Amino acid sequence: MFNKILIANRGEIACRVIKTARRMGIKTVAVYSDADADALHVEMADEAVHIGPPAAAESYLLADKILDACKQTGAEAIHPGYGFLSERASFVEAVQAAGLAFIGPDPHAIDAMGDKITSKKLAADAGVSTVPGHMGIIADAEEAAKISSEIGYPVMLKASAGGGGKGMRIAYSDEEAREGFISAQNEAKASFADDRVFIEKFVEEPRHIEIQVLGDKHGNVVYLGERECSIQRRHQKVVEEAPSPFLDEATRKAMGDQAVALSKAVDYCSAGTVEFIVDKNKNFYFLEMNTRLQVEHPVTEYITGIDLVEQMLRVANGEKLSITQDDVKLTGWAVENRVYAEDPVRGFLPSIGRLTRYQPPAETEGVRVDTGVYEGAEISMFYDPMIAKLVTYGETRDEAIALQRSALDEFYIRGIAHNIPFLSALMAHPRFQSGNMTTGFIAEEYPDGFHGGALTDDVKNALIASATFINAVEQARATQMEGQISTPPGPQDREWSIGIDNETVTASIVPLKEHAEVVFGTNKVAVKSDWVPGTPVMKVTLDDREMAIEVDKNSLGWTLTTDGVSKHVRVMSARAAELLALMPEKEAPDTSKFLLCPMPGLVVSINVEEGEEVKAGQSLAVVEAMKMENILRAEKDGVIAKISATAGDSLAVDAVIMEFE
Repeated sequence: MFNKILIANRGEIACRVIKTARRMGIKTVAVYSDADADALHVEMADEAVHIGPPAAAESYLLADKILDACKQTGAEAIHPGYGFLSERASFVEAVQAAGLAFIGPDPHAIDAMGDKITSKKLAADAGVSTVPGHMGIIADAEEAAKISSEIGYPVMLKASAGGGGKGMRIAYSDEEAREGFISAQNEAKASFADDRVFIEKFVEEPRHIEIQVLGDKHGNVVYLGERECSIQRRHQKVVEEAPSPFLDEATRKAMGDQAVALSKAVDYCSAGTVEFIVDKNKNFYFLEMNTRLQVEHPVTEYITGIDLVEQMLRVANGEKLSITQDDVKLTGWAVENRVYAEDPVRGFLPSIGRLTRYQPPAETEGVRVDTGVYEGAEISMFYDPMIAKLVTYGETRDEAIALQRSALDEFYIRGIAHNIPFLSALMAHPRFQSGNMTTGFIAEEYPDGFHGGALTDDVKNALIASATFINAVEQARATQMEGQISTPPGPQDREWSIGIDNETVTASIVPLKEHAEVVFGTNKVAVKSDWVPGTPVMKVTLDDREMAIEVDKNSLGWTLTTDGVSKHVRVMSARAAELLALMPEKEAPDTSKFLLCPMPGLVVSINVEEGEEVKAGQSLAVVEAMKMENILRAEKDGVIAKISATAGDSLAVDAVIMEFE
């Protein structure tokens, strides 16, 4: 086995590889850019080598710097993680030419499967079901519209060298095909230095289900079950689970057999994933093969008990697979949520900045957190916005989901916006819990965007009871600090006005021997918790329900967050509540005459001129953030009075791009 390996990546995947290497007694080398000098993967590795400026094109994407880092440290092999150089055949060739091992497939397999156009032709030749479409090179936007029309809308425009949801657009008309082709081409060029785009029929009501394969250098290939990846936003996976709640054993075997046949056709060795689109009748079509470790690999590891990183290392070292297809057993259920630095209530716009607080849930047999950050770390605009992957495992799907909901409530992040409230809402959604999902789930269930989880009566009552208890504990602490005698959680002789949104109730609390009792309206809730002031997450039992509630102090009470719901809960005396009702409401400033930059980013283009009349829905500008292009459109008809930004400008959030008359 290797004595020392270099991980040509960053963030959570670099940390993930280091953990397995450490367990196997293999020393590790990290590489880092200026932006990652204090990153967690640098701290975890045995050695670290600086490779350049923050931009990936000047650091993580430079093969020469990676190889030089191996030479400096004596690393014998390179694990690429995912993204960056992981699916670049020329990099693998350079690694092998330098006398090093590549912990992944051979160059010819990456070449064959990494190019989506070529891979679809090879898949068809191997007898794998494929989606109808145009696999040839497309000259321009007009040709893209013509081809799309011939295939029949809706169509998917997809970058040939793409991945991670970048360089992908769905079009329902000629105009959307033209516009989507240009954006997909631009994103592909920026992210992959390859602007080729192909078009295929978009299967409606589709499910995205993928098969994990594992092959060695001796011709052995097995499949390790499937992963359901249908919960997506902008073609980027958000939730993954294994197994799929949709497949039966016959379909699973048919998909697995095709995945193995395709892998053998290109002499595939290492871990890889064959992705399929599956319709409502369980017909499945090949999408692509990812010749690398997938982000969502932990759910497969949970249900199979197989460490995929370890298997990649052993295969790269020339070992035969120690498992056959008959050895692969799927046990239990695993669910993974991707925790991103993005603001779901602002259209999922990227969020950058420092993690002033970062407290993930405790890891147990059923809870796993793969992360590359820590409290005080910075989320940079230069890289993917992933903060962590939260994975839970149970004997049943319901158990895995319940653990996921609880763990999400315990995940405390401050300093930046994040998508945990949205993930909590997804886990609580009846349609998700039923397993009835398609890749259009988010668009269908949240057509007007996400505005917070549902404030059900159960959640509202939980917040009222918890706020009353928290207030009592705070009051008892203040009384004790003043040198007075008080029986926690005290005091007992006052009623409090508790307000959520526009509703106000009167609540009181009575301390009993083993718990407290909160009374409001017709409700009487038994509250038991060892929460102390300053603790960010309160674990509490309300009657018989165990919950985790995030607690943040504000001027009028507390902001409490649980189950995807975050509410400012006002706690005050009856007199203070009366006076508050007399206070005038502050009006928000009128920004309707400005186009503001919705996130920190780079202006790709300004698509209008001063004095130009524009129509609602018209493209005004394109801003790139975290490697994704965002088209900013006019909300209504108007005239451009002034343009304050130009292509190439780096803008802060809410910076003025242009004004309207």
